[in-house]
Amino acid sequence: MSELIATKFHATDLSLTITHAKFTVLRIPCPVPVQTSFGTMHDRPALFLELEDNTDNKGIGEVWCNFPACGAEHRARLFDTVVFPALVGQTYKSPAACFTHLQNQFARLAIQAGEPGPLAQCIAGIDIALWDLVARRADLPLYRLLGGDNTTIPVYASGINPGNAVQTVQRCRDEGYRSFKLKIGFDHLTDLTNVATISDNLQTGEGFMVDANQSWTVNDALAILPELMEHRLDWLEEPIMANSPTEHWQALASASSIALAAGENILNIEDFEQCIDGAWLGVIQPDVCKWGGISTLLPLARQIVASGKRYCPHYLGGGVGLAASAHLLAAVGGNGMLEIDSNDNPLRTDIFSNQVTNGQLTLSDEPGLGVTQAFDRLMSSGIGRGNA
Repeated sequence: MSELIATKFHATDLSLTITHAKFTVLRIPCPVPVQTSFGTMHDRPALFLELEDNTDNKGIGEVWCNFPACGAEHRARLFDTVVFPALVGQTYKSPAACFTHLQNQFARLAIQAGEPGPLAQCIAGIDIALWDLVARRADLPLYRLLGGDNTTIPVYASGINPGNAVQTVQRCRDEGYRSFKLKIGFDHLTDLTNVATISDNLQTGEGFMVDANQSWTVNDALAILPELMEHRLDWLEEPIMANSPTEHWQALASASSIALAAGENILNIEDFEQCIDGAWLGVIQPDVCKWGGISTLLPLARQIVASGKRYCPHYLGGGVGLAASAHLLAAVGGNGMLEIDSNDNPLRTDIFSNQVTNGQLTLSDEPGLGVTQAFDRLMSSGIGRGNA
């Protein structure tokens, strides 16, 4: 993995020795709960990491921790008791080498504990922090360190709840978005009413997608597809469970004129490569904070783009992970879009709040992820503090 990634980015010293590591768990109440077909978020959690090397350089990372409700505190305890002791004091030739080392070290524990997801998420957060560190040390924006030159990237407004969906789309339109993703998978009438109303009122050049969050069986999905296909939809995301048999995904793809999308719940390279080689997904959406970090997702995203499919990074969390997702998309290019949550979350907007103009977002030229000063301000503000 490290050899693969090493041929792709700006030449610089990537070696590092980690001397200090700390985590911070934050929670912010939701003024409006965030609904999905499988559960509701009543607050917004974040698990942030800060790593320091032996030359006093620092990097920031984030770990996916939306579910279950205790997810942030649980993963924080994994750092405290298991992961940080294996990381601090070690020397690596690159962030990718560290990723491979930690992945190998905890492979058996992940099976023994029945927790491959949480451990993978911890390792992904470390990887993001290490890439931020080496990019800041090189005084380069991360996307440039990774070999990219796309300063401006397309974005879309995501996480649109079924309640007040039409009003939310208009608010996002007023904020500069030109593509929108609605959550469905609730009751049939609500889903189709929202889809029809939003689709019928789209303006020229706007995009519209829906996300069922694994809500349906394959037969349910096949039954609702004809009604969805009557409307302007760019993709249908996770209509069935992510680990459904390949033949179920193939059946949906054969029946659908709408591109199918998935990836946030795929957690190994073999399954991603099967999706890339197969004909059932048109949009592939790995989450940098949930699995793989930058070290794995950079070559994977390039593979997705080279295959002719759309790389659209999944993301629904705090501002550090959103910045990492943005830099990955900028480095890779292609015709993908960055997912930006439409719901209120200061843990996102106080860190990464680049203005959206005509459906586009422009990255700064600040080193690393470009969020260091904003992150430090948030940490010093005391907002939502709640370390595990």
